[in-house]
Amino acid sequence: MYLGTPAAAVPPLVALHAAGFDIALVVTGEDRRRGRGNERTPTAVKAAAEELGLPVSHDLDAVAGRGADLGVVVAFGRLIPVDLLAVLPMVNLHFSLLPRWRGAAPVERAILAGDEQTGVCVMAVEEGLDTGGIYAREVLEVGGDSADMLRDRLVAAGSSLLVDTLHAGLGPVAPQVGPTTYAHRIESADRRLVWDRPAADLARIVRIGGAWATFRGERLKVWDASVVDHGSPAGAGTLLGDVVATGDGGLRLLEVQPRDRRRMPAAAWLSGARPEPGECMG
Repeated sequence: MYLGTPAAAVPPLVALHAAGFDIALVVTGEDRRRGRGNERTPTAVKAAAEELGLPVSHDLDAVAGRGADLGVVVAFGRLIPVDLLAVLPMVNLHFSLLPRWRGAAPVERAILAGDEQTGVCVMAVEEGLDTGGIYAREVLEVGGDSADMLRDRLVAAGSSLLVDTLHAGLGPVAPQVGPTTYAHRIESADRRLVWDRPAADLARIVRIGGAWATFRGERLKVWDASVVDHGSPAGAGTLLGDVVATGDGGLRLLEVQPRDRRRMPAAAWLSGARPEPGECMG
């Protein structure tokens, strides 16, 4: 039995299928309506499962009575009811080193916090949010990766870890040890670039994707940037060529996206915007 929804849950599903595990049913989120019409798009996991010839359901109740020995959960997006766990034990592939970063956005929160290491855990599913014991884990360096790049590495490592762990048999489970932190869902406010913060903090916000500020009252997304020493007494938010002064250091803009425009090199945007000397970002 496999429960998952987004693209990050596809490689583990494919890995389990390729390793010869019998997947009785794939449970995933509902199809989403996209665009202006009534056309509905399947989740990434549903599309992959259908391509593999696996049965698919959107109903958690369909899990019972399938004769499965174990459920595997990867980024399913819903808590598993306790009565279902009583019928079918489950493991979860979680993209952090639990108990650090339980919850919805472990990859982004690890980057925002400046963590040097993160990892993946194969854990027992319990009633609580990511509270179950650990069967296996693998540590990865965060480095300077964007959230998308880091997630890809975690998914690849986790897929292999999951297959190896199930092939070997789950064995004993170890309790989570250490301080608990929660990876709350990323909101628009988390992505806002507030220029009196240090440039290093702002660069981490850029790395999680969708960072934004304002310029002349319009929202400007920042997709790539680097930390520099600007050597100027200019106040936070001041544009110094392609560098924005911050509370500590400067943030060099490399790729941006004005409202209702495509992503572009910062140099192309600046050439069109022509900031006045001393003009500030909002």
